[in-house]
Amino acid sequence: MLPLQGVRVAEFCQVLAGPFAGCLLADMGADVIKVESPEGDLMRQWPPILEGYSQYFASVNRNKRSVVFDLKNESDRAAARQLALSADIVLENFRPGVMARFGLDYATLALDHPALVYCSVSAFGQTGPRATEGGFDMTVQAMSGVMSVTGDKDGRPAKCGIPIADFSAGLYAAFSVTAALHKARATGQGDHVDVSMLGSMLGIANLQTSELFATGRDPVRLGSAHPLNAPYAAFCCRDGYFALAAGTNKLWTGACAAIGRDDLTLDTRYTSPTLRAKNQDALREQLEAEFVKYDACDLLERMNANGVPCAPLYSYSQVLADPQVQHMQWVEDITLPNGVASKTVISPQRVSGQRLGVRQAPPALGAHTQQVIAELKTASTKAAT
Repeated sequence: MLPLQGVRVAEFCQVLAGPFAGCLLADMGADVIKVESPEGDLMRQWPPILEGYSQYFASVNRNKRSVVFDLKNESDRAAARQLALSADIVLENFRPGVMARFGLDYATLALDHPALVYCSVSAFGQTGPRATEGGFDMTVQAMSGVMSVTGDKDGRPAKCGIPIADFSAGLYAAFSVTAALHKARATGQGDHVDVSMLGSMLGIANLQTSELFATGRDPVRLGSAHPLNAPYAAFCCRDGYFALAAGTNKLWTGACAAIGRDDLTLDTRYTSPTLRAKNQDALREQLEAEFVKYDACDLLERMNANGVPCAPLYSYSQVLADPQVQHMQWVEDITLPNGVASKTVISPQRVSGQRLGVRQAPPALGAHTQQVIAELKTASTKAAT
């Protein structure tokens, strides 16, 4: 039995942050019913498209059921309301005020369902001067400060290569609603949870905000380097690059020993993590003069033998082929609704040793509309008797 088995979630979301939150809940066993317009979630049209079905959409909509309700239609609105009132959790990521126009906002639903846990995911939050503004992952990364610390020191601003604003908001949303559900089941009182992409990005920027608060200086772009620690970056070697994280004096000593340069530990510029970070340009030059004598695999073997954290710089095809990933069985075969065979990366957690894999393939648009409507009618009939 999965932790959220028996929990019903009504997901009024599209694209990424909200659907990712719903996916996390579905992976944990919740019955997530995805409410879509007749046109469907916009993400259904996003590439890569495999014979008419989006692989990207599939990656965050497994283990869900899909219903189509046109919220501009009165009977569909009534069905959507009935679904929301049957749920333990409602997720929505419309702009603030939109759900209220449909009578599907928390204040309205809570009158008839006080234990409802309701989560609104947005770019900037439900109130405030920017509340009605829209946002995409890249624009939130820009505003949140992430692009000011991402990329090479003298290079153009760069966003993180993965959509971290969307995914961090989804993680906060999933965590928040499960915590609120615990309270609701204990007290009978639900909550309206307000999760914003901007707030989520600031919530995970502890390193950068701590540096600002402590020094009064804005953090800057350092490539792969760390502002407060060194050597802690990607370094060039004979056949490419490898990553090294020798962030303590003990690890620094081990790294120097691995390449036969114990003398570097005596250099007064490098006797503490703070000093090494301050002088890391000179440190990089000295280290890479040694690293270019070795292939990455040689350096990894030497560093690992001394207990120094290090790693190869993988592409995604390489990391998915790594023996650890294969051992954990994080990649699973799926069949898309159009019959095309594909693969997906499943939830990385295990619960009591159990993998949280694909129990139900990502749905075709509206595939479960009649099934869910029948369930709601049955529940209504039982309640009436």
